[in-house]
Amino acid sequence: MRRRTEYPTALRDLIAQLRQMPGIGPRSAERIALWIVQSKGDRPEQIASALRSTRETVRPCVLCGFFATQELCDICADESRATDLLCVVEQATDILPLEKTSAFRGRYHSLGGRISPLDHVGPEDLRIKQLLDRVEKENFSEIIFALAADVEGEATTNYLVDLLKDKGLNLTRIAHGLPAGGGLESADELTLYQALSGRTKL
Repeated sequence: MRRRTEYPTALRDLIAQLRQMPGIGPRSAERIALWIVQSKGDRPEQIASALRSTRETVRPCVLCGFFATQELCDICADESRATDLLCVVEQATDILPLEKTSAFRGRYHSLGGRISPLDHVGPEDLRIKQLLDRVEKENFSEIIFALAADVEGEATTNYLVDLLKDKGLNLTRIAHGLPAGGGLESADELTLYQALSGRTKL
């Protein structure tokens, strides 16, 4: 029986590793791997160097959880921002879409997820303790909840409201200009601007 021809082991391993990346299927992983092998010049090495540098230098901001290369991210280090407003989001990646609207000039806090019993994610798995610590140490007058308008997002918002309702803070949520079941990453800038401008008291 004739043996089936395959790529060399190193190339197969590279394809397997690329397939672990989000949004990369078998064909895409194969095309990228072949481009790396066949590419002229040092472009693959430059990509590898950028990957290595990013892994070594980018870390979560100790305050808000956004991406930083120092202890604080550029947002938290910006002294011109309002220190009495805090916007709570699910993921660090939710901060940038809000920033692009220019509708909010306060501080942020990323929870690192949302309460989801089906996925075995409880309050102890999120950055809720860090949020409570910030409320005690920083002089916030308003906390804006900008979590997804789905079951888990609502449950997480309600849980946090219960924890904070006796702190003398103005607790609000962004208006439901976002589609039900949708996250911040899929909304356009105008929708996000209207949602922030029309936030409602809880």
